Amino acid sequence: MNASPTVVVVDYGVGNLRSVANALSTVATGGQFQVLISANPADIDRADRLVLPGQGAMKDCMDSLDTSGLKSSILKAVQNKPLFGVCVGMQMLLDYSDEGAINGQPTAALGLIPGHVERFQLQGQLQPDGSRYKVPQMGWNQVDFASTAAAQHVMWQGIPNNAYFYFVHSFYAKPNNPSHAAAVADYGGLFTAALQNNNIFATQFHPEKSGEQGLALYRNFLSWQP
Repeated sequence: MNASPTVVVVDYGVGNLRSVANALSTVATGGQFQVLISANPADIDRADRLVLPGQGAMKDCMDSLDTSGLKSSILKAVQNKPLFGVCVGMQMLLDYSDEGAINGQPTAALGLIPGHVERFQLQGQLQPDGSRYKVPQMGWNQVDFASTAAAQHVMWQGIPNNAYFYFVHSFYAKPNNPSHAAAVADYGGLFTAALQNNNIFATQFHPEKSGEQGLALYRNFLSWQP
């Protein structure tokens, strides 16, 4: 009897690993997938799918990925395996981030999707209720995928447009190619809330903290055949 395929939540020392793994296990019913948290390059090499989480500062995440020795394994695996990036794990997919810049030099990222990461600049702007915008954005926000080139992406199957998802972030992704934006949200202006490129899909929000709609995304990821 063949073993169940494996989805590996990459453990490079940073990220909400347990919550992500628990959400994946919830939707991987009937032994559809084995869910594994691992820092072992061999597990990444053998995995059928990968989830790259991340939280905190971009530079800390990239430094941890470098020192863990997992960066090369991820870059190799993403050539032919579906990968789901979450929060800073999404931002890491771009070329660089303004977060953690030293002497004007931005933080280099993985370079898998052309683009960069910028900080919200919302000083003095007021929300519709008259309150000031706060950075980081922390809480629920609507996500619009229907207005993007990825409106028919199978990852959105069964999820209503403008559903609410949970965000915690001060920086946001700016892909060079608008077709790589899989969804947008509005926080003092539109920003990219999800990215897609071939076998890569990623969200700025946390699906594992977003209730049934977040679980639906993870369920779609397990059945996605890019």
